Amino acid sequence: MHTARFTLDPAFVVGEVSPRLFGSFVEHLGRCVYTGVFEPDHPTADDQGLRQDVLALVRELGVTAVRYPGGNFVSGYKWEDSVGPAEDRPRRLDLAWHSTETNRFGLSEYIGFLRKIGPQAEPMMAVNLGTRGVAEALELQEYANHPGGTALSDLRVTHGDKDPFGIRLWCLGNEMDGPWQTGHKTAEEYGRLAAETARAMRQQDPGVELVACGSSSQSMPTFAAWEATVLEETYDLVDYISLHAYYWPEDGDVDSFLASAVDMESFIDNVVATADHVGARLKSKKRINLSFDEWNVWYLPEWEARAKTFEQHDWPEAPRLLEDNYSVTDAVVLGSLLIALLRHADRVTVACLAQLVNVIAPIMTEPGGPAWRQTTFHPFAQAARYGRGQVLDVRVDSPTYETRKYGETDLLHATAVRAEDGTVTVFAVNRSRTEALPLEVTLGGLGLTSVVEHSALADADPDARNTLDDPERVTPHPVDGTTLQDGTLATVLEPLSWNVIRLA
Repeated sequence: MHTARFTLDPAFVVGEVSPRLFGSFVEHLGRCVYTGVFEPDHPTADDQGLRQDVLALVRELGVTAVRYPGGNFVSGYKWEDSVGPAEDRPRRLDLAWHSTETNRFGLSEYIGFLRKIGPQAEPMMAVNLGTRGVAEALELQEYANHPGGTALSDLRVTHGDKDPFGIRLWCLGNEMDGPWQTGHKTAEEYGRLAAETARAMRQQDPGVELVACGSSSQSMPTFAAWEATVLEETYDLVDYISLHAYYWPEDGDVDSFLASAVDMESFIDNVVATADHVGARLKSKKRINLSFDEWNVWYLPEWEARAKTFEQHDWPEAPRLLEDNYSVTDAVVLGSLLIALLRHADRVTVACLAQLVNVIAPIMTEPGGPAWRQTTFHPFAQAARYGRGQVLDVRVDSPTYETRKYGETDLLHATAVRAEDGTVTVFAVNRSRTEALPLEVTLGGLGLTSVVEHSALADADPDARNTLDDPERVTPHPVDGTTLQDGTLATVLEPLSWNVIRLA
């Protein structure tokens, strides 16, 4: 195997990592909320019904912004159903996931959950622009954020929340380009509604940060035209345009699956180009950033096949939906997607791993039983811990391999982040399923002299998984033999591996 190489230099920086890049997502879907984060009868439940074992894992995971309450769920969401005494809240049919929503966990419980995670956990609230509109968005904003002295803010106080929730980051609907979305709209219809909603929300609070819906994936037939039309209406009113993407091995094509970040980086570049084109056309000095507020590995065809078997008269509460059990291969792909986000930290300043618990999630639970880490937990937790600071420009010289979907692709996918104290962390994935990959990194002007740690997530069995019966089957392990001499880092990356190399 030929050696992969790149050079790091402090003079060549992509941008500063936003803490919001390590966000996540809690939707009223399956068991994400009920028996996930919220289970009042669980042995570890606190006085708010939150599972403390899950809270501990969420803190360890390092999530920041948490998007809520959806997702597809938000397009049928009545915010007023989710406030006030829990026993008085109505039960509703959820069209998005063909379930019954009890509303036992609502807006106040969500804010309480974030406060229990810690000060780094920031609310990211979505408003319903599917079946509702401007008036309801303003009502929710007033209830949540106004200090007091109005009907809705005083109502919040009577519900036991004297202090306003301080929600700064708002999503203007969800996946409105998708025909599956309740209240699906054309780009023209949505762009006009988003602009009206944004303008009104800024009248109430000029300091809000707003995310307009972009495309649900790069493969949507309306992709790019959708973004251009929506931004024509909203450019000076919003701060972000959203991107959503999920990846799985299509038709068993694992080699292309391992190169999924090629698509993610292309998606980002194309949305940036579209947004900047609109800005140039409008002669605006403003720059729209990107909110990649749904991303993950998701075995979507399996869900679609199962959805066809549902009985139309059956509306269960918190059914087991989308509970993918992730392998080593899945974790390596997820690590590569994290690298893609970091490599675009100058424009991607919000990102949300979808979702947080049980539903295509890094954390799994059993009702009344334990919680545990999936394989995908580890790359995210390491990136959230060590991926803070300035992203250095990494341009790899790598051996390549052929993929059915993306053609010739680098075996090495890598980035590096320089922390405020001058230490550097290299994140690297070897996409080869069979061969180790030698790596040399030239370190120019960084003043680094030692390898603090090299850990890898890899396994002789690429299908190895963490389960209820064996929750620690896959964890990162230390790698020996990595050296830093005369300004050159030298190591060997195991086949099919996610690597974290910390230098000081």
